[in-house]
Amino acid sequence: MKSSVWVGLIVVILLGLLGSVYVVREDQTGMVLNLGKVVRADIKPGLHFKVPLVETVRVFDRRFQVLDTAPARYFTAEQKDVSVDFFAIGYISDVRAYYRATGGDSRVANARLAPIITDSLRNQINSRTLQQLVSGDRSELIAGQLTGINDAVKTLGMQITDLRIKQIDLPTDSQVITDVYERMRAQRKQEAAKLRAEGEEQSLTIRAQADRESTVIVAEAERDAQLLRGEGDAQAAAIYGKAGSADPSFYAFYRSLEAYRGSMTDGNGVIVLDKNDPFLQYMKNDR
Repeated sequence: MKSSVWVGLIVVILLGLLGSVYVVREDQTGMVLNLGKVVRADIKPGLHFKVPLVETVRVFDRRFQVLDTAPARYFTAEQKDVSVDFFAIGYISDVRAYYRATGGDSRVANARLAPIITDSLRNQINSRTLQQLVSGDRSELIAGQLTGINDAVKTLGMQITDLRIKQIDLPTDSQVITDVYERMRAQRKQEAAKLRAEGEEQSLTIRAQADRESTVIVAEAERDAQLLRGEGDAQAAAIYGKAGSADPSFYAFYRSLEAYRGSMTDGNGVIVLDKNDPFLQYMKNDR
């Protein structure tokens, strides 16, 4: 009888000890409630004790968490409807406030965070045109939003560290899409026309320079050719003069032969001369 009592007492003691010990992992933070009231919060990782049956322990993941919500609808500055898909990264910064605001339920936390972030982005998207929203820098869109968002989620005991836009869908209105494409096409045509005009201008400049250089080269070549011709004619005249001075009779005979050749080259010429004309003196037979 006594042994059974001791066994029962030992069991009760063991159960009490087991019920008074709890462990918080490195990636967690703990909170102790006494009859539903928070008495200790932000408990560090390690082995801890609590009052059995009276106190209960809640542990929460203190790692970064991703809040992924459904795409939200917005209107741009020109009242065009767009769908923006985003996600946020944050963590629990104040376990006591987090538990009071959400009851420790992550689904409740996400449901309360989503409209805060959506409303914060709305002001930025409403102030931009569709073109700026689609082709602009998305990091600029969310720049400065984190401060306002964190001020709003402070009551939730959370801290948002980053906000990213995954996708921006164009409105389903085909006319809007057509207008966007037409505007992009017009910009590309304008850029192409500008490049063609610049190319044509460069082409005309190169052609004009080439023509000018060609004219200068031809003129210089013609000048050099005239100089060479003049020098050649002068040398020829000097040679002819020297030859004529050496043998006047032979020179006269040679010049006459040249005259005969020049006047009878085509074979169809007719020359009417007196028989005693000096032009025919070398054609006479004196024998």
